[in-house]
Amino acid sequence: MAAAELTAQQLTEKHNPTLFKALDAIATRAYWSPHPEHPKAYGEGSPFEGSLSAADGKAAFDALLGSRIDLGQPGTDGWTGGSENGEVSPYGIELGIEYPHADPDVLLPAMRAAIPAWRDAGPELRAVVCLEILARISARTHEFAHAVMHTSGQAFMMAFQAGGPHAQDRGMEAVAYAYAEQVRTPGAAEWSKPQGKRDPLNLSKQFTAVPRGIALMIGCNTFPTWNGYPGLFASLATGNPVVVKPHPRAVLPLALTVQVAREVLAEAGFDPNLVCLATENPGEGIAKTLAVRPEIRIIDYTGSTAFGDWLETNARQAQVYTEKAGVNTVVIDSTANYKGMLSNLAFSLSLYSGQMCTTPQNLLIPRDGITTDAGPKSYDEVVTDIAGAVSGLLGDDARANALLGALVNPDVKARLEAAPGLGELALATREVENPEFPGAVVRTPVIVKLDGTKPDAEAAYLSECFGPVSFAVAVDSSADAVELLRRTVRDKGAMTVGAYTTSDEVERAVEEACLEECAQLSLNLTGGVYVNQTAAFSDFHGSGGNPAANAALCDGAFVSNRFRVVEVRREAK
Repeated sequence: MAAAELTAQQLTEKHNPTLFKALDAIATRAYWSPHPEHPKAYGEGSPFEGSLSAADGKAAFDALLGSRIDLGQPGTDGWTGGSENGEVSPYGIELGIEYPHADPDVLLPAMRAAIPAWRDAGPELRAVVCLEILARISARTHEFAHAVMHTSGQAFMMAFQAGGPHAQDRGMEAVAYAYAEQVRTPGAAEWSKPQGKRDPLNLSKQFTAVPRGIALMIGCNTFPTWNGYPGLFASLATGNPVVVKPHPRAVLPLALTVQVAREVLAEAGFDPNLVCLATENPGEGIAKTLAVRPEIRIIDYTGSTAFGDWLETNARQAQVYTEKAGVNTVVIDSTANYKGMLSNLAFSLSLYSGQMCTTPQNLLIPRDGITTDAGPKSYDEVVTDIAGAVSGLLGDDARANALLGALVNPDVKARLEAAPGLGELALATREVENPEFPGAVVRTPVIVKLDGTKPDAEAAYLSECFGPVSFAVAVDSSADAVELLRRTVRDKGAMTVGAYTTSDEVERAVEEACLEECAQLSLNLTGGVYVNQTAAFSDFHGSGGNPAANAALCDGAFVSNRFRVVEVRREAK
């Protein structure tokens, strides 16, 4: 264990003001973020300590290509990645980076040995150490943006914001919730029970937040930091070591995260083995191996329903938090801003090529049409106009590249290419060339028209079709749309639900369906807020109450079962 270079007092003085602001934000749900969204906020002249400029961040990323990231972890028995089996950017460049491969029989005992000192540090010191980790990551946001871009396929600005400040916000939010839940119980109490004429019974009681054990964070390909940071920091802040197992196609952002965390922990006088990286060789399937190890007591996972279900069924020794697949739905009943609705939906369907767990898939539209401020619109007119709004938004290739990014893997491309076989196309896809990255696979979205009453159509729209494919589903009425929405959320799950209506009755019906089936609802969005975006400290991502996810990012339930309170009672002196 390294000698402390960062004292508890230094960390507390530096980060307590931010911690208290975060606590206030989760209580009020008002807008707040300490992490700037604009790239120009970083670099020379920035008020943020040590932050890299755009040029320095790009240079730092370029220097990583073809290198080896040695974390100094115990149990390293080889190296993964490199030029043969390493990450290849969806933009067509080879990263060629090597990462340590660990022997779990050596790594996990070393991580367990780090627990006592971290547990005894207490909630406040753990919180400010976590905030120092986030501050160091924030300073390298430009570098992380390129790492996220070239592993996820996000366009640069989205990678910068979602992979940088928005991910850091979600991590800090988890720290705030973890701190709040741990200090809900006092550290000590004096207890005195009156006994009438006899002397009272007096006890001194001590209460300690005790971690469950080693946490396993299984990263995803599309949002390695945004989806990864909540679980990582929730576990770490509640006293648990974290082994980070990245998706094989998106190792770099999480490897850099582990690198920063280990540096800060060592400087603060703690064992850096509180955070370790677990990469895998091709076909190794290390996530399954680690998930059922007795040392693993917490698992955070984002990804397919099949593996999420497997974890929930088989990792019985662990508390498992999953975000899986869902079928996100928008009910279109009527609107007082038709142009705004079209624009909002077009952006929501196009952003990051629909490769978000919150992207709308099913647009439920009455077959007799809807009422709008632009006059009545038939089902066909609504679908044609949505398709036209998407085409108009993406008509310029430069703007299309900035919004779409690149297809993250061949499976997404295969689903896109299979879409025309599912029904009548309202909008066909087109290839978009990326002059900066000729190897990028960039495609515009597809919209397929389906009759909601046909069984063969139901098989299509009630299955998640991850990527830039959406279905305009004709239903008999708005009441039928609400009923289909309810059934979809109940049976398949949904991370998001949207609705457009000027009817109080329909609004109440949609809201009631979402309350009963436990789905997050956005109503009548026509401006610059979209159904597939959520703000940390204010919005809940998922609900934990339907099949799409068994946890919400972030609420008290997401952190409170990562620790238990152990009491020690003594006779009072």
